[in-house]
Amino acid sequence: MASIPVKQTPVGQPAESLEEKFQRLAAVWHRAVAHHSSSRIRDNHPAYREITALGQEVVPLLLRDLERERRHWFTALAAITCANPVADEDAGDIAKMTAAWLRWGREKGSGIANISLDTQRTCD
Repeated sequence: MASIPVKQTPVGQPAESLEEKFQRLAAVWHRAVAHHSSSRIRDNHPAYREITALGQEVVPLLLRDLERERRHWFTALAAITCANPVADEDAGDIAKMTAAWLRWGREKGSGIANISLDTQRTCD
């Protein structure tokens, strides 16, 4: 299994921010799986799973990346938020899935930067 580079923080330097960590992991993930069509391979990559483990704080970054880069964060968003805004008939249509998640983000917060989620919620 691929290892994920860990950024070493020199003594006296600030720790890696959430956005820096997300960008680093997203780049590792993208380089490793961009050529795969299998969502199973993409969604089970260690960097993707580490991004998902960052929890609700990463949701605005996922939505922004989905909007700008069109990378497939659907599984991570669903796992973190317990939401599924994609209509059954739109499953598999990347453009419609993207639109549904971005609409969900706007409805949950003022734009995609300020999403408020219930931290006590668990997915069924």
